Amino acid sequence: MTIPPEREAEILRYYHVEKWRIGTIARQLGVHHGVVTRVLAQAGLPRIGPPSRPSQVDAYLPFIHQALDKFPRLTASRLYAMVCERGYRGGPDHFRHIIACRRPRPPAEAYLRLRTLPGEQAQVDWGHFGHLTVGRARRPLMAFVMVLSYSRQIFLRFFLDARMENFLRGHVEAFTAWNGLPRILLYDNLKSAVLERHGDAIRFHPTLIEFAGYYRYEPRPVAVARGNEKGRVERAIRYVRDSFFAARDFAHVEDLNIQAEAWCHGIAADRRCPGQDSLSVREVFAVEAPRLLALPDNPYPLVERVAVTVGKTPYVHFDKNDYSVPHTKVRRMLTVLADPDEVRIVEGQQILAQHRRSYDKGAQIEDPAHVQALVAYKHAARRHRATDRLSQAAPAGETLLIRAAERGGNLGTITGALLRLLDRYGAGELQAAILEVLDRDVPHPNAVRLALERRREHRHQAPPVAGNLPAHVQARDVQVRPHQLEPYDQLKESPDE
Repeated sequence: MTIPPEREAEILRYYHVEKWRIGTIARQLGVHHGVVTRVLAQAGLPRIGPPSRPSQVDAYLPFIHQALDKFPRLTASRLYAMVCERGYRGGPDHFRHIIACRRPRPPAEAYLRLRTLPGEQAQVDWGHFGHLTVGRARRPLMAFVMVLSYSRQIFLRFFLDARMENFLRGHVEAFTAWNGLPRILLYDNLKSAVLERHGDAIRFHPTLIEFAGYYRYEPRPVAVARGNEKGRVERAIRYVRDSFFAARDFAHVEDLNIQAEAWCHGIAADRRCPGQDSLSVREVFAVEAPRLLALPDNPYPLVERVAVTVGKTPYVHFDKNDYSVPHTKVRRMLTVLADPDEVRIVEGQQILAQHRRSYDKGAQIEDPAHVQALVAYKHAARRHRATDRLSQAAPAGETLLIRAAERGGNLGTITGALLRLLDRYGAGELQAAILEVLDRDVPHPNAVRLALERRREHRHQAPPVAGNLPAHVQARDVQVRPHQLEPYDQLKESPDE
């Protein structure tokens, strides 16, 4: 509790002049007795009043001080057990309070103010900004932050994971945005940078070493438990949380990155540069930019490469989703080449499939040509394909087919009827209707159709119309232009009336 200087003066006057007790001062002034004790201790004046009573712990204080000097982090409970073995009979709560007062405090450490030259150093780190839900997947929202140590220019880019490919992609985009790079990049002990560390012996990630050699900069890790050495990027991440990300609305990651780029070139660049109060970050970066290292002619190739195995079905599993391949490649070892937008599946130098990358979970991304080729090759796949489509759209349909098979129903006819209902009413309505008939234990497509009709009538909606009507039915909806009646009036007025 912080009190004004006037109240501190009152406490000192009542204690030393009026000889009030600590409890009396606390009651009369309406403050806690601990506040009064703290004010008196900070004043450094001798204590007035009766001397403190002797305590049975006094005889053990030399032993306690000796133990704490040798083992400063020894717990109070362990010390209490040790003094009890030596004859102490006091309570544990009072003893714990005494240890809190007697425990030696670590000396405050002073730090030098770190200064760098223009174009000399940048600091890199990841920041975790919660999670995003993409379909059925819950993915972490990670912010790649790089800040130039001299000008404090910030580069910010959001990704849906912290893999090595995105880590290096953040570097390349930062270098491109600044049209250059510093001579030294300072890393925390990230798994993307440091694989293992034993004292001063450090083993960098080989991919990062290759990347640093391509761009001709020096990767340098900070010391363990020395966050002050990368304080610029730590403060930059905190600045991003408070100034940019707080209460911000965005539709998707691409929209968030567009806003982040505008923020870096706007608000973040116009702020005051720390250490150079008269200049903005934009002005100091204009001085630093010519001193950055030049970029190589071609950017570093950034493709995520993963070896995958195709099972009995023509799909490869990558990043929580399945991607189709030609059916002739089952039981093969293939390679996935992925970037943020596209997934390519190759065998040697041959590209077998190209798909748009999905960040969902459990999705089945297919090329229609792959499916059609398999159906043409294996006619029996038609029924399995229909069942698979029904299960994907309405998972309860699989239970309905099992119950219908137990009663001797024709699964092909039932599947075809349910697919027609799916085309007319949609997946959500079909799922709800199937659940309703399963509750009544009537696994038949006619019961599903009646349930769909009841739900439609309850909402007062018109009956759905199928898309492919016969030609004679479509002809009924042709607009007919009525004939004008003026010629008939002229005939009536003729002499031959």
